[in-house]
This record gives sequence, C-alpha cells and structure tokens, in this order.
Amino acid sequence: MKKVRNAIVGLGRIGSTLEEDRLREKPCTHAGVIASNPSCLLVGGCDIDREKRHAFSKQWKCSALFSSTDEMLKRTRPDIFHIATPPETHLEMVEKALRWHVKVVICEKPLAHTRQHAYRIARIHASGRIKILANHERRYSEDYRRVKRITQDRRYGKLRTITGKLILEQQEPLASVLWNDGTHLIDAIHFLVSERDHAGDVFSNRVRTMAVHGNLSTGRKNCSFFSRTTDLKEDLSIGKKTCYIFGRAAKIPVAIEVGGGRDHFLFELDLGFSRGRVRIGNGLYEEYESAESPFYEHMRSLKLVEVLPEQPGMWPEGPTGYFTKMLEDALLCLKEKGRNPVSSSVHGYLAIASIDEAVRRFSVHSG
Repeated sequence: MKKVRNAIVGLGRIGSTLEEDRLREKPCTHAGVIASNPSCLLVGGCDIDREKRHAFSKQWKCSALFSSTDEMLKRTRPDIFHIATPPETHLEMVEKALRWHVKVVICEKPLAHTRQHAYRIARIHASGRIKILANHERRYSEDYRRVKRITQDRRYGKLRTITGKLILEQQEPLASVLWNDGTHLIDAIHFLVSERDHAGDVFSNRVRTMAVHGNLSTGRKNCSFFSRTTDLKEDLSIGKKTCYIFGRAAKIPVAIEVGGGRDHFLFELDLGFSRGRVRIGNGLYEEYESAESPFYEHMRSLKLVEVLPEQPGMWPEGPTGYFTKMLEDALLCLKEKGRNPVSSSVHGYLAIASIDEAVRRFSVHSG
C-alpha cells in the first residue's frame, strides 16, 4: 500500500520538539503523529533555522531538509502539508500549498494573526480547491467528545451556562493570551454547543460577545457588574489584570475569565446543566449529577460521578487521542472527496472572529 506523503514547515515546539516532554500524552507534535501512523511517510521538513533542521534530522531520521518552503513542496510533493510556523506566515504558506497542488493542509492555531487573514484562509478552504484543517485539537480529544455527547443526549438535562478560565503563568498582554490560547477555549465552546462536528451550523452558534469586564448588554440596558472604573484598554495591553468576557453561544450564556501573572496555568470549562455539572480542562475531568442532598433536608446537591472507559484501555484509562485522530481526519479528507474536516479553517476563523469582537469591545468601552 502506498504511504501518504507528509511534509512539515516549522520544526520548533509543536512541529517537533514537544515530543521530548516526558509528561505529555504522545504523540503531541506533527512529526510525532506522522511517525506514529503506519499509513504515513515523513518526506520533508523546512525551517529557516539551521540548528532546528539539524535537530529535526537527528530526531526523526529525515534527510530531506530545506530552508525554502517552495523548494520543499516542489521536490517532495506532499499529500498533506503541516504548517507549524508563526501565525503571521500561515496565509502565505496556504497559498504556497495551493500553488503546488497540495490536497490537504493541517494548519496550527491560531489560524492567522488577523481576522482578515483568517477569513482569506477559510475562503480558500470553502472554494474546494484544497482542504485546510485547523489544529484545534480538543475537537478530536475523547474527553471533549464525551462532553459533546452528554450535551446532545441531555444526560444531565439541558445545558444552562458555560464558564471558562484561561490563566497563563507569564506576564503576557491579555489580548495576546486571547489570541494565542483563547482560540482553543472559544473553539471548544463552539464545538460543544454545535449540533454537528462540521462547519455547517457554527456561523450562527459562535460566541457573540455581549459585554467586557463590567457591562453586560441585555438588549434593554447595561447592568454594571463592577462598581469601580477600569482602563480596559490598559488591561489588554499590559496584562497586569484579569479581564472578563460575557456573551452567548447558541443562546447559552458564556462567561470567560482571562488572566496572567500567576505561577500556574489554567485552561478549563465549567458546564452547568439543569441536573448536573461537568468540569473539563487541561488535566481536569469531573462529572456531577443531582441527587438527594446528604447535607440538607428536602434539597438536592451535586454528587461526583465515577467515569469509566467505554472499552478497556480507552480514555480515561488510556489516551485522549487528540493528535492521532486529527491526522486520521486529514487522511479521510484526502481519501473522501466530499468530506469536511472535523476541525476546519472555517472553525479557526470563527474562533478568531469571536476574539476579535471581544478585543474591539474592550477598545470601544475604554475609548
């Protein structure tokens, strides 16, 4: 059987080196997932940094290394092209893939560094000339897929609210936190509230920002959540404070806390159902169901539910499979002409559109 040809541009962390992290679920990089799939062949790697090319060659036994993306695409003719470069280069890389007749692209998040570039990438995908996956990995992760099934079959009743936390260790501007890691959080919300995995219904379900930090627009009046006045623009630019975003996704109220300057990393969602609760995030998964309260008479409380694997060896005993399933989706997109990716560049654009809207509201409220 002929193997599927894969090439990578960007041989840094997500392209290759994170595979050396002993604590991460494997595979966790583009090179790692290619090497783990018996249907795939790594035919080339490209980076402008000579040391990264050398390290990549040593780790993955790949001799076809390039400093020019065009040269790599010309000489290796990949079926799947992995883009793991900075977001400001993504549109250029997609256009190169299109010129060299690549069939499937896997593009790292965020999809682009501006909403306009992200829209152009999504338009290229929508044209049908090339299929572009956005690596919003939680769409492929078994724990998030379980929560989606819980939401759809109403195991704990109707979904009422979603709250999120995105906290970074480094002192980074909040706008940058939103743009780089917030895309994952927003896309996860889009995924959980949409009726289907694919992009057909997400335009109406994406997170719509209604307020930032202090004023929640109800359609009739503004309700103040904070009594003090804050320079919201300053919050976004210097990253010293926490900001809050309020909105709706598929009519579900959403509240997100974004912060920096901590000594720990937090990425989590808390879904409130009419008869239960689910908490999910990095290193976190909990389900609660409503039960007769052991603390109060004639009341109900939430009780932690034991989560068992559907089959032996599967999550939560085994891996979530997020990177493995992403590449499997790309392989199906290559094989099936009419297939749309589970995580497409359209989803990537919609996450950026929601974040861009939030950032613009900060600027308007603080101007």
